[in-house]
Amino acid sequence: MSQWLAKLSLFEDSTPHTAAMNMAIDEALLGVITGPVLRVYHWAAPAVSFGYFERWEPVRAAHPGRDAVRRWTGGGVVLHGEDFTYSLLIPRSGAGEAAAESYRIIHGALCRALADAGMAAEPASSSAVKTSRSCFENPVLHDVLVAGRKVAGAAQRRTRKGLLHQGSIQGIDLSPVFGFQFASRLAAVVIRDSFNVTPAAGEIAAKYSAAAWLEKHR
Repeated sequence: MSQWLAKLSLFEDSTPHTAAMNMAIDEALLGVITGPVLRVYHWAAPAVSFGYFERWEPVRAAHPGRDAVRRWTGGGVVLHGEDFTYSLLIPRSGAGEAAAESYRIIHGALCRALADAGMAAEPASSSAVKTSRSCFENPVLHDVLVAGRKVAGAAQRRTRKGLLHQGSIQGIDLSPVFGFQFASRLAAVVIRDSFNVTPAAGEIAAKYSAAAWLEKHR
């Protein structure tokens, strides 16, 4: 299969950030990019992110010691700190596929990148019955499985500015070059790049750390 995108900027954000700042950087990036960007990033402390519609109080009770943040995207509860975390951002002009189709395409590329890294990964052929709020205990259609276990999931949001796809890979060892391997399976041309959105993201981060946002759905 040929790559989905003609060109992609790879932003390997090596600075660990707070949970609120990581979410804010994604939102700020979506407002300024002119082409697709794959951002790979890190966490300053053990964190937990939860989907926009998830209830706050169960998350707080289950993970009291973690830096918590409500995502702009949907989905369930995800633990961060030892995972491979990424966001794929595509401007509105290049995000024409429907949500289910773009999810399938992105995770198909991820399966091929994992195969390049020596892992037999495959997309889930159906959605499992939801058993908990934990994202990784509830595989859905096109999530990534290794030996029948979910290792990668994601959630999306579409705005008038474009597509934000936030994903996590857990429970497997990945080399430092995996970001480039993944990017190369998504796009024919990959350019390593960096983006300075710190001033805008700093302002947006205040929203993600505010009680009104965290406790939106109690």
